[in-house]
Amino acid sequence: MRASDQLLYHIARGLLRLLGRFPNNMRRRCAVLLGRFFFIVDRKHRRITLDNLQRALGRERTADQIHVIARLVFENLFHMVFEIGWSLHLSDKELADHVTLHGLNDYHNAMAKGRSLLVLTAHFGNWELLTIVEYFVNNPIRIVYRPLDKPFLDRFFKENRSRFGGKPIATRRGAMRQIYKALKHGYPVAMLMDQNVDWYEGVFADFFNHRACTSNGMAMLALKSGAPVLPLFLIRTGNGFQAVVGPELPTIRTGDARKDVELNTQMYNRVIEIYARRYPDQWFWVHQRWKTRPYETWPRRKIHAHSYF
Repeated sequence: MRASDQLLYHIARGLLRLLGRFPNNMRRRCAVLLGRFFFIVDRKHRRITLDNLQRALGRERTADQIHVIARLVFENLFHMVFEIGWSLHLSDKELADHVTLHGLNDYHNAMAKGRSLLVLTAHFGNWELLTIVEYFVNNPIRIVYRPLDKPFLDRFFKENRSRFGGKPIATRRGAMRQIYKALKHGYPVAMLMDQNVDWYEGVFADFFNHRACTSNGMAMLALKSGAPVLPLFLIRTGNGFQAVVGPELPTIRTGDARKDVELNTQMYNRVIEIYARRYPDQWFWVHQRWKTRPYETWPRRKIHAHSYF
């Protein structure tokens, strides 16, 4: 890392630690004010957020409701910033005191199958604190992530995601080998499955009734490794966070390799959609989820993931 990036890393970390020293009520008020300010001045991402919400929830919410949700989405992003800074001053036990874990039995039941597990998650709530779940399950989680363009930010978030024992796996050459090695040694592997990808990196699956190009990685891993797939989301509540582990999602096997990847990926999208609809202000609507357009269409069998929740 260049000297300039080293300096920027220390500045960013120091600033976050400073913000984390603010009293709780001040952190919340600052996050709200900054979120509302950037909602006004950041026209590009405000438009992306409003367009996404209209596309997804336009038939369920009024224009005024969508506008309020969009503003809350910006506030959520700044809540994240202050929470990350706050968490830097806490031990794993101290942070865990602010988290309630639901679904621990589902986790243990999946792990009892002896093939570790794949964790389906998304940019939801405060996903940067998700690895605190390691404290409850006493097992480090490997998180697959796409390296950030800014080296100083990439270093900070990589360190933050590994602070409780986990080891991030960058989506580079050799990543698949690291994932299989982690599964072999009993480490859960988490993948954030809610980002747009290019057509050659995924498959098209419905998300809020619109075709969204989605990574095929988790489906391929589940089919090849036999590892169970469990949803996991960190939801912000009034007094802290809820880490929700969902029941195991059955891996669909029809005998058609391509169809199996598509159907399982569709199911994963349905799960994320359920939570994004339930807590719309906590999902990452500022991302262009439907940016990549389908180059062909084909029929799909509906999979109702809500039956597992």
